[in-house]
Amino acid sequence: MKKKLPVIIAVVLIIVIIAITMGVKVLERFSYSKERMDLGSYYGIESGEDVALVLNNEIKEEKGRLSEGRCYLPLDTVHAYLNDRFYADYNENLLLYTTPDEIIRAEGGSAGEEGYVPAFMDNGVMYVALDYVKKYTNFSFELFQDPNRAVLTTSWGEHQAADIKKDTAVRYQGGVKSDILTDVKAGDKVVILEEMENWSKVATSDGFLGYVENKRLENLRSETLIPVTDYQEPEYTSIRRDHKICLGWHQVTSEAANSTLSTVLDGVSGMNVISPTWFFLSDNEGNFVSIGSKDYVEQAHSRGLEVWALLDNFTYDVNTKEILSYTSKRAKLISGLVNEALALGVDGINVDLEQVSTEAGEDYVEFLRELSISCRANNLVLSVDNYVPKNYNAHYNWKEQGIVADYVIIMGYDEHYGGSQEPGSVASIGFVEEGISTMVQSVPAEKVINAVPFYTRIWETKGGQVQSQAVGISAVQKFVSDKGAETIWDEEACQNYAEVQDGDSFYQVWMEDAQSLEVKINIMKNYNLGGVAAWKLGYEKGHPEVWDVLTSFVNG
Repeated sequence: MKKKLPVIIAVVLIIVIIAITMGVKVLERFSYSKERMDLGSYYGIESGEDVALVLNNEIKEEKGRLSEGRCYLPLDTVHAYLNDRFYADYNENLLLYTTPDEIIRAEGGSAGEEGYVPAFMDNGVMYVALDYVKKYTNFSFELFQDPNRAVLTTSWGEHQAADIKKDTAVRYQGGVKSDILTDVKAGDKVVILEEMENWSKVATSDGFLGYVENKRLENLRSETLIPVTDYQEPEYTSIRRDHKICLGWHQVTSEAANSTLSTVLDGVSGMNVISPTWFFLSDNEGNFVSIGSKDYVEQAHSRGLEVWALLDNFTYDVNTKEILSYTSKRAKLISGLVNEALALGVDGINVDLEQVSTEAGEDYVEFLRELSISCRANNLVLSVDNYVPKNYNAHYNWKEQGIVADYVIIMGYDEHYGGSQEPGSVASIGFVEEGISTMVQSVPAEKVINAVPFYTRIWETKGGQVQSQAVGISAVQKFVSDKGAETIWDEEACQNYAEVQDGDSFYQVWMEDAQSLEVKINIMKNYNLGGVAAWKLGYEKGHPEVWDVLTSFVNG
């Protein structure tokens, strides 16, 4: 027995060791990890100046900058999430905020009346203080440290909330072995983002998004946040007529050409606005040439016509961004335009700035905001010409135009243009309706004017090369007649179409006439647009029936 005792003890010890080992493993498996997450990695913070951005319970990739105890966001981030009306002048180091009657300026890097620096420039980026953004925007935010993070709320919908039943940890993932993000105490409130079988994803009030065991939650309920309404958005009032607009553009190329007014108006009926091409940007300093005539205005008024003088950027060789990206140049241009408009006695300004680059988009929109202030103050109608809206010209910002301008005009043509290498319609019905339907998603229909063409392109294909010329209604009808071509109605384009082979040349035309215009007008009636325009006066000469079609829209 004595000999067997050591063996028994050894066996017992082995069993005890095995039991302890298994117990430790079981304990390790089911015990709560005390490892804490590296919060710099969690928030993507790389330096002590970085500020993580937690917006509506979502951690964003964008980061803010901590300066003198305040959080500053890059302007692009402000535009994306808070307010896209702030504008940075990177040439003159200014941050602007434009209201219906005022341009509010903050100099980059300089303390304002608020007692802090509203904005500063660093490496070509404009940073804006959240406190300053909040002066003109309704949202809430709170700044936390260790690590730096700003918790913002801009959405005020209903959410699920719960209280913490017992002190516990919020973990990076659902599971007892996941690293700890932060600790919460009994009674703390959390927002439930996702509920699972044993764990729920929650958001804490100080910007942590992680997981808590369901057994640690109580008093689950629905809550609706009370919106922040500290900032009262001023109303952009519009100068709009109580009738539909029927506008004709009068292409005037010299002061002497103003004398053609009586001629171009011969046979015109139903038109209530004429827009002469009078103002031309002439250099990169904010100057322009005017060929306006006060006698012209008086004559137009005597015939019951308003005059909306047109401004373009293509008569002279100018750099539109170079002009519009300087606050001082915009101010010079606007002052000059309005003074000239008032001196001439015109009723409005029609802005036709074309081929504005994507890079100049924000400068262009700021120009319209600022011009609208002066137009509003002087009772001048502000209308803005636009290409048919497409993704590539979205930087024209039709929504903002619809707020600050009185009328937004779609130039509903040039589907196929002079440089096109494929013959086609200038304005097929599908192209026109797509433009209208897209525009009214951003601009109230009563502010939208759709422009129709009084011209057609005669397409010639010869030796594999394509060229075209724009002609009026009479000219294309004469061309078809002279060539002995037969016209057929193109159901897809909703235009009369003709083609003819003449020697080595193959000619095609999609004709604009009263019949095609009537289809376009019917579409415009369906959308209850604010008006119709036509490019250009003279192209319809000899065809008073087209005015009957346009008048039916105005009077309908």
